[in-house]
Amino acid sequence: MVDVWSHRGASEFHKPSRFLPRIRTVGTDRPWVWLTAGWRDMCASPAISLAYGVLAVVSSFVLVAGLAMYDLGYLILPMAAGFMLLGPVLAVGLYETSRLLERGERPTLARVAGAYHRNGMQIAGIGLTLMLALLAWIRVAFLVFALFFSMDPPAFDQLVERIFFSSQTIPFLLTGTILGGVIATVVFAISVVSIPMLLDRETDVFTAMATSVVVVRENWQAMAVWGFLIALFMAAGMVTGFLGMALAFPLIGHASWHCYRDLVGRD
Repeated sequence: MVDVWSHRGASEFHKPSRFLPRIRTVGTDRPWVWLTAGWRDMCASPAISLAYGVLAVVSSFVLVAGLAMYDLGYLILPMAAGFMLLGPVLAVGLYETSRLLERGERPTLARVAGAYHRNGMQIAGIGLTLMLALLAWIRVAFLVFALFFSMDPPAFDQLVERIFFSSQTIPFLLTGTILGGVIATVVFAISVVSIPMLLDRETDVFTAMATSVVVVRENWQAMAVWGFLIALFMAAGMVTGFLGMALAFPLIGHASWHCYRDLVGRD
């Protein structure tokens, strides 16, 4: 495993308050270190990592098929984006895999599946928060479609043409991107290290979310790079017909654990 902490000294940390752990300030190159460490974890536990990746692919296919069956194909794009809102809580097993590898222990499917039971109520609390954010985003998506397509949303077979090759394309995508970006930024700020933190230590959801917000505030440049890379890898996984999610999702999940361990001190 890549030692992402080998150059970290106590002087690099600061403590925002007596209620929160120490926070490290890092440069914009660190997200690449997290990805490298995440890739090493994937190679060290390929069965578990690919199991999560295949589950993400199958879930995506089922979701697309269900939306198409009920003539809700126009929701495929916002639901695909919404997957990234729930991604942090869906990746708990990947965080646990990286945690066990870090400790020199052998991860198994049974141990990884049981990770949700550790601090389960607090993890469920932030999971509920992310679910509410997803519902808010779906509501916003409905309103945006109603604004630009009136009461005539595009059918599944016309989806690409009407969304990407019509006179409404630019204002529609610009509006949706701005509104979705606001929601995504808020979710990213409260969840980027909070769920790994809840898995790793006995703390509550409010402390974990507050720590996550402080991490983003104190490392906004590195976090901007990290957020961009997450969006890039996940988008690449989706445009390949969701097949790329088999690699993108576990890679980002493992790397997110190393992001947390690199930025949050062990008080």
